[in-house]
Order: sequence, then structure tokens, then C-alpha cells
Amino acid sequence: MKRYFMFDEMGTNYKRETIGGITTFLAMAYILFVNPSVLSLESIPDLPEGMGMDKGAVFTATAIAAAVGTLFMGIIAKYPIGLAPGMGLNAFFAFTVVLTMGIPWETALSGVLVSGIIFILLTLTGLREKAINAIPAELKYAVGAGIGLFIAFIGFQNAGIIVSDEAVLVGLGDLTSGNTLLAIFGVAVTVVLLVLGVKSGVFIGMIVTAITGMLVGLIPWPTAIVGSVPSLEPTFGVAFSHLGDIFTLQMLVVILTFLFVDFFDTAGTLVAVANQAGLLKDNKLPRAGKALFADASATVAGAIVGTSTTTSYVESASGVGAGARTGFASVVTALLFLLALFFSPLLSVITSAVTAPALIIVGVMMVSSLKNIDWDRFEIAVPAFLTIIIMPLSYSIATGIAVGFIFYPITMIAKGRWKEIHPVMYGFFVIFILYFIFLAG
Repeated sequence: MKRYFMFDEMGTNYKRETIGGITTFLAMAYILFVNPSVLSLESIPDLPEGMGMDKGAVFTATAIAAAVGTLFMGIIAKYPIGLAPGMGLNAFFAFTVVLTMGIPWETALSGVLVSGIIFILLTLTGLREKAINAIPAELKYAVGAGIGLFIAFIGFQNAGIIVSDEAVLVGLGDLTSGNTLLAIFGVAVTVVLLVLGVKSGVFIGMIVTAITGMLVGLIPWPTAIVGSVPSLEPTFGVAFSHLGDIFTLQMLVVILTFLFVDFFDTAGTLVAVANQAGLLKDNKLPRAGKALFADASATVAGAIVGTSTTTSYVESASGVGAGARTGFASVVTALLFLLALFFSPLLSVITSAVTAPALIIVGVMMVSSLKNIDWDRFEIAVPAFLTIIIMPLSYSIATGIAVGFIFYPITMIAKGRWKEIHPVMYGFFVIFILYFIFLAG
């Protein structure tokens, strides 16, 4: 075991790896409760029956997808990186694809499955690098920041801090409402924990908020803490039975969005965490292909059991900070996700007021990529800004990406920099123009 995970080479031991694996799990554990909340659309009032996914099944699917993906990453790529259904991608799945586009969640799951298979093929054929390199770095950063704003906006809505307003579309909600006050309290607690350097601050903040809600009577006490594993029957294998519904331009855009947002998340996380762990060699990532294969395989596994795109988590940096250097830490994290399957009764106390702070804080973390955009170059600033601002305003990640990718060739050609535009970007330009024509029709 020590030889396989290269303990001596990496200067680590079982104790450090175990502590690192536990730390990564605690930093990621919030997704076990946030993902079912998002995909079930529980925060949407008067939701038509069957539009949102079964909360219990999504909880089980989330834990299984996280365990399988993290185990793949640990054993195949030997990296101390945890995987789980991605924040942003789950919001896109639920609020854009299902709620706004009106695509059934069953069909959306098929889209996730196909995107994962394409990701695997791109990784195995080596086309992954060409595809991801075709997209300008500034637009990649803009996509990440825009998703951050979109997630935070959803969090503010779920908390009741921002509500609809007929006069100006949105406005400030009733800040004296019990659940809104509870969410604000949760944001404050989580912020303080993170400022103090508590690695699992988001997860602990949710626990403190839930307990507080129970103490003041806003949330009912759970009937149990440990219970049976919720059934996967409502979601398992559904992705296969709806593959025939994905052959539309609308679903093509959805699949493309799933695909390259996962690309960005994975590539960025791998480089960031590997750099912190000192795993980069000559500015290159060893076993990068295996790591990307593990990530893509996790997406396929997640779609089969019933959850949105599974991706690498930057929270893994907390485990690295605690000493993790090898894939053994990921094995520990994966086992803890499997153990978490038996704590499903706690879903009843994780309300939208409890998950809202997590969405807002994750949004804060994601907009940090704004610093990497060259705002002094107008031909870059315009498509980047439009990508970022359109996502929350249109309530659609795909629309934000489409607008930004349409304007990028326009501004670059106007600047006389047309030679710098990769042919793939012209392809995206055409696809997204057709996308808007299709929507208008």
C-alpha cells in the first residue's frame, strides 16, 4: 500500500494521509445536503409534481457519485483530490435546464451521461487539450465568476433576502422573517469561521445554522440521526431510458455547457491543488490524463445513479493543507462518503434557509477568478463582462456563455486580432447564434 501510493517519495505517512482525507471530506460534506436541495427544486413554490428530483434518491446518488469519483481519483491518478456533484453545474441543471428551459430532469440526466462519455473520449484521444486550449483564458475565468454570481443569487433568493418586485424585477425581502434571519445568521457564522481559517467552515456553518433553527422552532427536530439508505429507484438508470430525447439543438447547447464547465472546473482544480501539494513537475501535471479520466468516469457513474455532473473539488486544498499528498487520502475521503449514506434522516433539517449560506459563500469563492481578467483590453472586457452579468440576469449559465462566446469573435475581429481566434471559437459562434434563433422561434 505504501509503495503503491508512493509514501516515501512524497514524504508522507498513514496518519497524515488519513487526517488529510478526513479534512477534505469535512470541507466537501455540505454537498450531501445542498445537492438534493438544489436538484429537488424544493425552494420553488407551487412546483408542478415530478418537475424536481426525489430528494432522498439524490442524496444517495450524491454520496455514491462522490465516493466512486474520489476512489477513482485516489486509486487511478493517485491524487489527494475529492470529487462530488459540482456546485454551479447542479444549479445549471436545476434552474436553467429544468426550470427555465422546461427540459425534464430525466432528459437532463441523459445529457450529463453523454457529456461524461464525450469527456472520456476526448481524454483518451488527446483531443481534450486542443478543445480546452481553444477557449481563451479570459472567457474561462469569466465563466467561473459568472457561475459564482449565479449561485450566490440563488442563495439570496432561497434565503428570502432577495425577492421578486413588479416595479424593478428584484428587491430586498422581509429581513424580519424568521427563516431569512436564520439564513443571515448562517452567512455570518460561515464567514467568521472561514475568516478564522476553519477549513470545514461551510459544513460547520450549516450544522450551527440547522441547530439554531431547531432551537428557535423554525426547523423541526429530526426523528433520527442514523437511518436506512434512501432508495435509488426514482433515478437509477433513468439517463439510459431518455437518450433518445437529447437530439435537439437545445440539448446540444446543454451538453456543451455541461462538458466545458466540467473541463474548466477539473483543469483549474487539478492545477491549483497539485501546485499547493508540490506535485507539479516543470510546470506540468504528472498523470494528468488519468486524473481527467477519473473525473470523466465519475460524471458517467453519477449520471447513472441519478445526479448532475461530478467534478473535482477545490476544497481538496484543505486536505492538502492538513498533510495529504497521495491518493490514499482520497480513499479515506471516499469511504467517509459511503459512511454518510446512513445519515439521510438529517435531510429533514437541512432546509433552504440552511443551504442558502453555503450557496452564497461558494459564490464568493468562485468570483475570485475576476482578478485574472485583463479589464484594460476592451475587446476582452466586453465578452467577459457579458458572460458574467448575463448569467444571473437571465437566470441561465448557458445563456451567459452563449452571449460571451458570440461577442468574443466580434470584438477581436474589430480590434484586428482575428488571427488569434481559434477555429473552434468560430464554431461556437455559429452554434450559439443558431441557439438564440432556435429559442426565438
